[in-house]
Amino acid sequence: MAETIKVKLVRSMIGRPAKQRKVLRGMGLTRINKTVELKDTPEIRGMIKKVTHLVSTEE
Repeated sequence: MAETIKVKLVRSMIGRPAKQRKVLRGMGLTRINKTVELKDTPEIRGMIKKVTHLVSTEE
């Protein structure tokens, strides 16, 4: 699990619950179409699962 995952914010966080906005900011996603590379860990996978309707992922 030493690989990385590319995560891209594709939907706005406006109007979303505060918990989901905190998850997105914790991953470093602050605006639409921003892409970040994160380590492939169970913690990051859980964060992605919480906001899967707002992001797209690529391994």
